[in-house]
Amino acid sequence: MSDRRAALAALLCLAALPAAAEPAAPQVDLLALPFRVTAMRGPGSEVALAVATSGLLPVAHASAGADPKRAPKPAEGPVPVVVVWGEDGGAVISLDGGTLRTTLVGAEAIEGFAAAETPRGAVPGSRQAQLGPLSAYLTGPTRALGGAPGQAAGLTIRERQPLGVTAEPKPVPVTTQTLTPGPDQVFAGRSPRIATLDGRPAVIAVTAQGTAGSSLAVAMKNSEGDAAQGAAQGAAKGAGKSAVWSLSARTPPQAGGKPDGAPLSLAGIAAFSGTGASEIAALRAPDGEGVLQLWRYAGGALTLAGAWPGYAGPGLGEAGDLAAVLPADPAPSLVLPLAGRTALALLSLKGGAPTERLRLPLPAPAAFGVAVLGAGSGPWTILVGLADGRLATARVTP
Repeated sequence: MSDRRAALAALLCLAALPAAAEPAAPQVDLLALPFRVTAMRGPGSEVALAVATSGLLPVAHASAGADPKRAPKPAEGPVPVVVVWGEDGGAVISLDGGTLRTTLVGAEAIEGFAAAETPRGAVPGSRQAQLGPLSAYLTGPTRALGGAPGQAAGLTIRERQPLGVTAEPKPVPVTTQTLTPGPDQVFAGRSPRIATLDGRPAVIAVTAQGTAGSSLAVAMKNSEGDAAQGAAQGAAKGAGKSAVWSLSARTPPQAGGKPDGAPLSLAGIAAFSGTGASEIAALRAPDGEGVLQLWRYAGGALTLAGAWPGYAGPGLGEAGDLAAVLPADPAPSLVLPLAGRTALALLSLKGGAPTERLRLPLPAPAAFGVAVLGAGSGPWTILVGLADGRLATARVTP
């Protein structure tokens, strides 16, 4: 009997305990910087990689919020960093354990690194994409169809070729090919991306048909039998007869938003659905309301897997990345602004439909950049540039 009474008393005590509180929404903080931020580049960008490998970080002076006596920890490969700058200064932001480390540098130094992301011959202000031996950028600025600044007549793809064993130093051979979008079309002022689609390297760009609409376009290498098709789209120098690039797939034209007619923008490329195959997340803005789209590439065609309203992307003439991929396990998530840009959403697209895992209200509208710092299973730090020149941060655990 005493055992039964003891068990009953224990159950009553458990029932009297208060219910566990739901986890609070992540706190959004403002990073104190002595300058107004106007530009941001996230991990993997040309600027971030150049800064991380330049030796600049160990010799730069740390901000008041960091301990200058603490040496950077050794890491394999470049340390992931976010780089921000404005007219009066710049900063390199990294993670030291779970703490943000801010290193102040001169704006002139960072602008020097930023100049490298626009190679010679590229459209002024555009940014090249680079992955392994491949790089791609817009060339031949044009407004022939009455479009916006930043539009281009060509997409140039460069590929470093293998260099055999040699006793003397030799320059690395590079093949260069420029693709054209087709009659009465241009490449929109959106920086291209490089990814692996359907098991093959691909360059993803946005084409425009004047102010009427825009399309996603995928460029891939053809086999020898298809070389004539690719050669008809662009001249290849040094590519030989084995393989050339061509635009292998394109979405139907989609009308831009009003009143600015902003073309499609790329939000991210990753295996969002959890199947292991990369998908393209894009944003369009019909009638001023952003629609998130998920596109899948297979068998030489792009298929729309879903479209959901209520989100925001960059407008006409805005070049910053307003979305970032959070490589969570088992499927990556997408971080992007909600319509109106007054809050960020952390979306899971596993299964092909969006689930809002977190919402981060912002003290001012998102304006020029969204980036993510972190590794493994997290926690992760999200950074977003605000319209008033401040930088907001939030630490999240997906």
